[in-house]
Amino acid sequence: MANIEGKLPDILSESVLKSSVPVPEDFVEVKGIDYSKPESRNMKAKDLIKGMKTMGFQASSLSEACEIIDEMRRWRGKHVDDLEEHERKGEFDSEGYQKSTIFMGYTSNLISSGLRDTLRYLVQNKMISAIVASAGGIEEDLIKCLAPTYMGDFALKGKGLRDQGMNRIGNLLVPNDNYCKFEEWIVPILDSMLEEQEQNVVSKGADALDGDAMVWTPSTVIDRLGKEINDETSVLYWAHKNKIPVFCPSLTDGSIGDMLFFHTFKASPKQLRIDLVNDIRRINSMSMEASKAGMLILGGGLIKHHIANACLMRNGADWAVYVNTGQEFDGSDAGARPDEAVSWGKIKAEARSVKVFADVTLVFPLMVAATFASE
Repeated sequence: MANIEGKLPDILSESVLKSSVPVPEDFVEVKGIDYSKPESRNMKAKDLIKGMKTMGFQASSLSEACEIIDEMRRWRGKHVDDLEEHERKGEFDSEGYQKSTIFMGYTSNLISSGLRDTLRYLVQNKMISAIVASAGGIEEDLIKCLAPTYMGDFALKGKGLRDQGMNRIGNLLVPNDNYCKFEEWIVPILDSMLEEQEQNVVSKGADALDGDAMVWTPSTVIDRLGKEINDETSVLYWAHKNKIPVFCPSLTDGSIGDMLFFHTFKASPKQLRIDLVNDIRRINSMSMEASKAGMLILGGGLIKHHIANACLMRNGADWAVYVNTGQEFDGSDAGARPDEAVSWGKIKAEARSVKVFADVTLVFPLMVAATFASE
């Protein structure tokens, strides 16, 4: 029978009430935001995010992500006059100092959502250096210039929507007519691009595959589409205007691929030639020439790996921020945390990196408000 004369049994004392080691001096106490204090009301985004730093869980990761973004965008190196001729590569600020090259990747669902306006802001104000997007991330930006996407509901049934000519993206709806408008808009542009390609071949007197002849790449196709859309609500318009390259190795995996497929019949026996090799050389060269490189990855899959693999060419990125809901238990690259990329040499071992496990539309507006748009 247990001792009930004021002394706990030894087993309880040794397990449940086991003594702690002394708390290290560098331990940080968990604290949140005390809204009973006047200074905690109507806070700026930067102060809100700072107050989340010691909250724990994803709040702390979000705060760390903002610190890393600020570090990568504010980093400055040597002045161009202090560099040898062969060292004058990468990017420089308006005063001639080295600055970091920031690669931003996003998936198509983010352009379909209202986050497109936030992404456009970054490109419009030259806050990033290059973009990697999926095919949907290209075409949905253009389609939204021609016709709107609408709010729907996750519970809407696919059969009923199919009968009505409505396509569902989560809780968003895109009418089929939007894609018809896109086809009407893009086909004349593809005709012009094919004509330019063929004229170049004739003028050079070369076969279309020779190095001296004109061959389109996904990034030059996208740049041309950004020019042609001529709409200030478009991410691609501002990418064209600000000479920010947009890479899309999966360009044919979407409506643009459908349009290119249809165009092969219309233009037969001629067809557009789009070269992936020139683009991989271009993005990898940007990475190799960068004084410092940062990765801002919104989502996963192809866009995440393409940027990480480019940074492998320089022995790893100097900063990395991932935001997605992917899990690592299935071994997918999309779900992998930054430390896995360290093992491949895609992020430097000493680099600051973090993954925020969250829906990008939920947290990225806060991140931008607290960093890029805070001044």
